[in-house]
Amino acid sequence: MTELDPDPDPTWTPTPTRTPTPTWTPTPKPDSARIWHTLPPMPPPKSVLDQLLRAAAEVRKNAYAPYSKFPVGAAVLADGRIHAACNVENSSFPLGVCAERNAVAMAVAAGATRIDAVAVVGGGARPSAPCGGCRQVIAEFAAPEAPVLYATPDGEPVTTTIGALLPAAFGPEDLKAAEEGSTGSSAARAPGTRRSAARGRASRTSGR
Repeated sequence: MTELDPDPDPTWTPTPTRTPTPTWTPTPKPDSARIWHTLPPMPPPKSVLDQLLRAAAEVRKNAYAPYSKFPVGAAVLADGRIHAACNVENSSFPLGVCAERNAVAMAVAAGATRIDAVAVVGGGARPSAPCGGCRQVIAEFAAPEAPVLYATPDGEPVTTTIGALLPAAFGPEDLKAAEEGSTGSSAARAPGTRRSAARGRASRTSGR
């Protein structure tokens, strides 16, 4: 250890300590999954929704539907970009995928985490609205106020919202509440009654 000089230079004056200049700290951005409840998104203009419908109608021509003979096209608006896809069926019927889910997957693969609008073109005598499964998938990424348009290839579109199509949708908040409840019940469970890890995983997967 170095000893201090017992007789420092008397002419030396210590440099005054500077007070740090306050710096601006940006306000943290709200969680993307919660901002919808505080700042409802502005609906896209009609011109953009018209483009969305045209994209859905165009991609419908590529649908692979040899079994149902029911081609569907869907387009979603995310981050200012349109992602369009068609339904793709399979000879193993349960493996077919709806146009809406394919379009959502395209948007997510491109980096989108929020969907602002959806358009679907399909049906004959009447327009085909998204099925229940597709509504759930859309609701995972769209605010309840997000517009959903669906139409036949030559008809006028029906305009609604995902919240109207799927009221009281199951979402991330429900899983969080269930997890918190599960944690609380585990703490109160008597010794020797702990569920196995495999059973716990099965319960979470099945939702029961």
